[in-house]
Amino acid sequence: MSKNPFIFKQFSVNQEQCAMKIGTDGVLLGAWTSIKEQPFSILDIGAGTGILSLMLAQRSHAEIIDAIEIDDRAYEQCVDNFERSPWGDRLFCYHAALEEFVDEIDDTYDLIICNPPFFSPSLASPASSEEDTLMSNARKTARFYDAMPFGHLIESVSKLLSENGIFSVIIPFKEEKTLIDLASNFKLTPKRILHIKGTPSSKIKRSLIEFSFCAVPSNTQESDLKVNCLIIETSRHLYTKDYINLTKDFYLKM
Repeated sequence: MSKNPFIFKQFSVNQEQCAMKIGTDGVLLGAWTSIKEQPFSILDIGAGTGILSLMLAQRSHAEIIDAIEIDDRAYEQCVDNFERSPWGDRLFCYHAALEEFVDEIDDTYDLIICNPPFFSPSLASPASSEEDTLMSNARKTARFYDAMPFGHLIESVSKLLSENGIFSVIIPFKEEKTLIDLASNFKLTPKRILHIKGTPSSKIKRSLIEFSFCAVPSNTQESDLKVNCLIIETSRHLYTKDYINLTKDFYLKM
C-alpha cells in the first residue's frame, strides 16, 4: 500500500489509513459545490481523508469547517491532514457517528457536504490477510448503504442545515429519484443537478445534487431547477474543457 500523499496545488492528503482513497467523486463534489452565498459554517459528513473540507477551506472564507468521521483510523488521518494544511485554524474533525453528532450539536450549518456510501455488501471481495480484513471492514463502513442509509442522512441534514443553507451531495445516478423523494419529506428540494458521464458515449454514472429548504410547494419551483451534464473524457486521459475548468484549481496537471 502506497504511503505517498496525494498532492494537490495548495495542500496534500495522506490516505494510507483510510479505506476510501482520493477519487474523482470527491474532487468533483468539492469543486462543484456552490459557495456563492459565502457560508460562515460548513459541515462535512463522513469526512474520510478530509478532502472535501480541505477543498472548501481553499475555496471559501468560511470561519467554521467541521467534519464528522466514525472510523478510528480515518479520523486520525483526517485530523493529521487538517493540522498539516494551511487552514488548520478553521478545520475541526469530530470522532462520532452522525446520530451522536445530531443529538449533541445545537448549531446549524450554512453548507453541508457529503460523499455518502453507496456500495452494496454483495459487492464485497474476500480479504486475504488480517490487515486486509481490517481495511476491508473499514471499507465496508465507508462504502455500504447500511453504514449511512439515505433516509438517516437526509433526516440528519434537515436538523443540521440552517434555514437558508445548502446541502450538496454526490450519489449514483440510479439513486437520484430515491434521494429527491426522501428529501421532499423533509422539505428539501433540489436547486441544481449535475450529471456525470465518463465519456460522450457512456451512460450517466453520478448525480451531484444541491438541495435547499423549499418555502413554497415544490411543483411551483420545478422551473428553477438547473440540470447540466459534465463529460470527463473524450478519450483515455484526454479530458474535456469543462472537467479541466472545474478541477484546475486542485489537480497539479490541470
